[in-house]
Amino acid sequence: MERKKISVAIPASVVSDVPHLREKTQKIGIIGRAAAIFGVEEIIIYRDQPNVDQRCDMKLISTLLNYMETPQYLRKKLFKIKPELRYAGILPPLRTPHHPVGGRARDLRVGDYREGVVFSRRSDGVLVDIGVEKPALIPGVQIPLGRRVTVKIVSLDKQVLANLVNRQEIPDYWGYSVTVWNNSFGKLVSEGKFDLKVATSKHGVPFERCKDQILVRWMKVKTILIAFGSPTRGLYEIAKLEGLKLDEIVDFVVNMIPDQKTETVRTEEAILASLAVFKAFLGF
Repeated sequence: MERKKISVAIPASVVSDVPHLREKTQKIGIIGRAAAIFGVEEIIIYRDQPNVDQRCDMKLISTLLNYMETPQYLRKKLFKIKPELRYAGILPPLRTPHHPVGGRARDLRVGDYREGVVFSRRSDGVLVDIGVEKPALIPGVQIPLGRRVTVKIVSLDKQVLANLVNRQEIPDYWGYSVTVWNNSFGKLVSEGKFDLKVATSKHGVPFERCKDQILVRWMKVKTILIAFGSPTRGLYEIAKLEGLKLDEIVDFVVNMIPDQKTETVRTEEAILASLAVFKAFLGF
């Protein structure tokens, strides 16, 4: 089956229900971990309060998610000390294929993929820190210092040699990207160019009743958006703030947790539950 690109959309106010940075960090950690567990390739942060400046929350969420996604051996090189990262130590490790445990050159194999940072330029190419004691040389290219790159190991002689690769070429799941969509949910679904748009809501159709229709569409598409509301407003309300009707701007509005026994389901809980159900039924 062809690999599909699954994007998850979360609102900027996803952290608005917890006051302290530590709890906000913990919440984002759950979201990032859920995305990695189920192979989400993109997390999109959208503005859900038209009359509120949400840039600080968007910056916090994107910083934490990007920090989580970055292999541990590159974090000090790519992230300066920031107030948003004060409690980054409580973020759970992803342990995805691009976060290798081995940190020695002897652990490398020809054909391995690694994330790296360019730290030196030479006449014959650039040297890249790939998390082992020996740098890798990417021959024949000139790349700005400090840039993060994805490479494939091609030789392990005296000099470790590597080639640049596109993440899409890698057969394994290679983490998620983070998109700060500095616009509304309505604009996202109309301009995001997704083949299939699924909104989650407790007022939607129970998944059991629409799963077959979703499966038919799912099998034919390449890019899928699964959207979630905020702790205080569901997607129906968020769309209404823009003068839109949710049912008219997405393909499906689905209740992923029918007959819920709690008054509310937190966004991070909804993400875990929804992705688990989609995975079990659709097998992505």
